[in-house]
Amino acid sequence: MRRPRSLTLPVLAIASLLPLAACGGGDAGTTGDVSSSRGHGGASASSSSSTSGTGGEGGSLPAGAALIRVHYPAGSHTVALRGSGAGLSWTTGQSLEGSGSTFTVTLTGLTAPIEWKPLLDDATWSRGPNYRLAPGETVDVWPHFTTTAGQVVTLIDAFHSTVLGDDRAIYAYLPPSYDENPDARFPVVYMHDGQNLWAAHPELAAFGTWNVDTAFDAAAETGVCSSGGITGWGAQPLGGTPSACMGDGDCPSSECRTFPEAIVIGVANDADRIHEYTPTTDPGTPGGGGADLYVKMLVTELKPAIDGMLRTRPDVASTALAGSSLGGLVTAYAGLQHPEVFGLLAELSPSSWWNGGVIMTDVKATLPAPARPLRVYLDSGAGDGDDEADTDALAQVYLSLGYADGPSFRHVVQPGASHSETYWAQRFPGAMQLVLGPRQ
Repeated sequence: MRRPRSLTLPVLAIASLLPLAACGGGDAGTTGDVSSSRGHGGASASSSSSTSGTGGEGGSLPAGAALIRVHYPAGSHTVALRGSGAGLSWTTGQSLEGSGSTFTVTLTGLTAPIEWKPLLDDATWSRGPNYRLAPGETVDVWPHFTTTAGQVVTLIDAFHSTVLGDDRAIYAYLPPSYDENPDARFPVVYMHDGQNLWAAHPELAAFGTWNVDTAFDAAAETGVCSSGGITGWGAQPLGGTPSACMGDGDCPSSECRTFPEAIVIGVANDADRIHEYTPTTDPGTPGGGGADLYVKMLVTELKPAIDGMLRTRPDVASTALAGSSLGGLVTAYAGLQHPEVFGLLAELSPSSWWNGGVIMTDVKATLPAPARPLRVYLDSGAGDGDDEADTDALAQVYLSLGYADGPSFRHVVQPGASHSETYWAQRFPGAMQLVLGPRQ
């Protein structure tokens, strides 16, 4: 994976809650040469990033039609479209009608899904794998064309929590589109143990890093071949060695997939980590029982601050929580306490054993849908070294609630994996694929 440049924003006073750009911004990231890039119909493809949706303004579409809206501050540039059908080709672009920074086209004659990509001046391809479009869809995308890596920044040097009565650092990964496409807003992944996440800052981590930044950078640049909707990252089922792709035709399964760009917020731990990450006391482990206050801090103090500072998508379907070990335990607990805030959970090697498996009792008491998290990812290494038995039991509890294996739930067991950042880094992209869903 490409290593991003290590960047730090000026320290922000939490009381100010200024937009990031007003506080000095930061470098837009490294710029790659995309002049020779091609869409999937050519020799190779470049990449882009987007957030997509169906439906939207304008009412229903006629049969065999679909609407594309490309949002990008093109300035004096034009935006064109190339693709695999509905009158599009991979060799010559179709110009889009622009209004401000929104470029729109209605395609007709669709009888099956197609792949497509926007270009600046019909010359510079958007970055990332091809987009997809099915008959009847309205799709909005927020691409980028030149930036090849995100930024890891110290967003808040000393975030003060009145709830907890302490200060801690808050780190952020800002994706490649963040500076290049100011119209874009992003889902947010909140992560515990914020010092241990960044390939760009190994000096912060005591036991290795999750490589969260390079995982998201790689997903913004290329896709990975999938089978049955499950992507072959790291330890994912049907995965093996990940096979990079730029379009469906690159894959034996005809499924080239990636996950959307996102903002990642790393919440630093401190000396009270065991207390803050556990919902109860445990007779065999000193400390514990402070998770309610820690989760209250996330919900009532940190999330409002982040939503005020950055271009987030603040809704529950765009807000994820992720962690490992005790961080996985508190992720599960926070999802039960505040499913209206954290709709997406990634629990990697959670300490399901804590206090006799109390989290399983809590999960069993989860209210029916929709008063529960929307999607849950759960994993462990195989065997006793990573407490597979308790994690397997927790997975069965989730499934008993009606989560659907695949669309809303995934349980992964990685052979040969121990309880460490090395293996969490391998499984992390697959976790993001499940909780964030596919990029269009």
